[in-house]
Amino acid sequence: MIDHVLGKPSVKSRRLQVLAVLAFWSFYLFKGHRHGPPLIRKLSKITSRVLTTWQTVVFTMMYLYAARNFSTLVGLASPEPMANMYDAKYFRATWVLTALDAGFWTAMKIRKKWIRDIASLVFSLFYLISAESADEKVRKVRGTLTVEHLRVSWNKGTTPYLQALQNLMRPRFTRWPPRAIRIPRPSTSDYKEPVSAWLYYDGPISDLEHINKMILDVPGGGFVAMNPRCNDDKLFAWAGKTGLPVLSLDYKKAPEFPYPYALNECFDVYTTIIRSKGRCIGMSGMEIPKVVVTGDSAGGNLATAMTLMIIESATNRRQSLIQAELPIPIGLILLYPGLDMNIGNWMSDEQMSLIKDRRMRVTNKDYLRRKSMQYNDLVGTPHQSDDEDEEPSSLAPGAKSSKVDSAVDEGELRSPHPEYSHANRQTWAKSQPSTTASNKDTKSMSHRPEPMRTRLAMASMISYFNDRVLTPEMMRAMIILYIGPHNRPDFSQDYLLSPILAPDYLLQRFPKTYFLTGERDPLVDDTVIFAGRLRRVKQAFHSQRTSQGMNGLDDITDFDEKDVAEVVLIPGISHGFTQFPSLYPPAWKLIDRCARWALDLHNTAEMRMKREQQTMSQRHHVRTESSGDEDRPLEINMTKMRPRTISDNAKVKSKSPEPAEDEGDIEKPNGNSRRRKSNGKSGFGQKSKSFVKLDSSDDLLGRRMQGLAGPLTGAHEED
Repeated sequence: MIDHVLGKPSVKSRRLQVLAVLAFWSFYLFKGHRHGPPLIRKLSKITSRVLTTWQTVVFTMMYLYAARNFSTLVGLASPEPMANMYDAKYFRATWVLTALDAGFWTAMKIRKKWIRDIASLVFSLFYLISAESADEKVRKVRGTLTVEHLRVSWNKGTTPYLQALQNLMRPRFTRWPPRAIRIPRPSTSDYKEPVSAWLYYDGPISDLEHINKMILDVPGGGFVAMNPRCNDDKLFAWAGKTGLPVLSLDYKKAPEFPYPYALNECFDVYTTIIRSKGRCIGMSGMEIPKVVVTGDSAGGNLATAMTLMIIESATNRRQSLIQAELPIPIGLILLYPGLDMNIGNWMSDEQMSLIKDRRMRVTNKDYLRRKSMQYNDLVGTPHQSDDEDEEPSSLAPGAKSSKVDSAVDEGELRSPHPEYSHANRQTWAKSQPSTTASNKDTKSMSHRPEPMRTRLAMASMISYFNDRVLTPEMMRAMIILYIGPHNRPDFSQDYLLSPILAPDYLLQRFPKTYFLTGERDPLVDDTVIFAGRLRRVKQAFHSQRTSQGMNGLDDITDFDEKDVAEVVLIPGISHGFTQFPSLYPPAWKLIDRCARWALDLHNTAEMRMKREQQTMSQRHHVRTESSGDEDRPLEINMTKMRPRTISDNAKVKSKSPEPAEDEGDIEKPNGNSRRRKSNGKSGFGQKSKSFVKLDSSDDLLGRRMQGLAGPLTGAHEED
């Protein structure tokens, strides 16, 4: 109370108050009458005849407890904000996490580590019992967060006692422990220091020589904390269930290494893996490994931005002249990613148009219902508008139509899209200036609101501001620490900082992405909006290529939205659920689902490669055998050249289901006969008609030049 009277609340004044109270009553007990003041002595005589000392103590404690909860007893307590926030299992997990945070933050100033570790558990046990005290402790700490608070909270899983408990509760997925490795930087990087990482694989390193697939994981932690060992549960499960090596990066953390240092580390590791063909982690180096990229929370931001950098490097002509193009990852798995570094209040029309897309009605049903009911909940009218589920009559001025004209402005494709973010909307809004009067009534000078396109809705970061795992104060601290004091990025243009701004030309080549997010996550908007942008851009690009007759190898089938992105929103939970499956057991099933997604991405990539190789092989046969019967000797020479000029991938594929990339130098003695047999089955023999009929002169000249080049290259053989 003293700090309130003084008008300056502080811990120091509160400490003085506590010391003053203790000193007063200690002095009274030492100098005063042992039975208390006269009135208390009379009551003591009366009660001592009825109650024992133990009963008196218990009665006193009951009275204090009842007085503390008087408002609850008489029905005057304030409403509970967490009543309908989470499901029961997730709420219990957050109760334990809050107690642990409060306990570890209470003991964080103890200097000796072994005492601090024990005291952290003792305080955590106290806060488990006194849950309201834990909430109050956490609330006050989050109001004055520092980087040390964030690291103590998020790295608590690596303390010895909690780590031992976690190891006991975790099922045994692998027989081999993770290995700490260092990945060298590529020659094209500005940095030379190797990148630290942990390799999770259920087997010896020598077995990696026979594997050409892997998972590259970028862990979260708000860019400031959490190394891969904080995600042991998830990474062990993935390594054991997929049988693939899982490389988790221990990138440098902010604020010591601010943006974009960690992003460059991720990009350099991917480049080294591709350039070395996996030798940097123990693979054979015979073929380029297929990589699935995963990331959670801040790691999802880095994984997405890294993929954008890879796509951008492929479109950079100067870079393509220096080295070969980097292959794009075969897919991404993003767990509750943070894709927008702009903390805003309101949802724009462009954002709502993506969320209310009819094709996403099933996935976004509950999520959209809560958005539309925000106003109704405030005014206490649970009635929902009849036209709430209808599409807006017209798209917002800045929104993109799903039907895209074939002639798309190149500048628009390459420009970021701040209309899908919360960044400085007043600088890029294209809406018409509001008029003070309508056209019908020019005499009126009153200001009138603009027609409603979408229901007013708040961003998820503000809607769930009282989240027990991720709060706006924490987001603010993370963003400031990540950017650093000497960096001033353009929040409306920097799509590597906020991937939700990415230009359309980069999203056109973005690989298939799986999203897994809780419906009550403050970052759920980022998931839904980015997935909606991917679908819209990919469909527009597919429609454009179809209208121009540019279907290539990737356009064999019709457009399927599931080939672009799949979103899973888990009801009743919030952020970070895969990091504490011991506290939230349903997370194990979600981790298993991610493992199946990784295998599906690899299997889909294999099938696509086989299909493309078959198509290329068929096109090659068509080009070399479509001339007719007038020049038979040249046709015989070309047939004998084939085993040397064609890669043996198609030959090996007939025996092995695994596609091989770098086996072009391995000769097969019986490859020629196998090729002829397959030609007979495919209908590309002597009596079949070719699918592509070339002009006679062009075809003859082409075969004649190949016939002349055969003897010079040593591929010509006499019959």
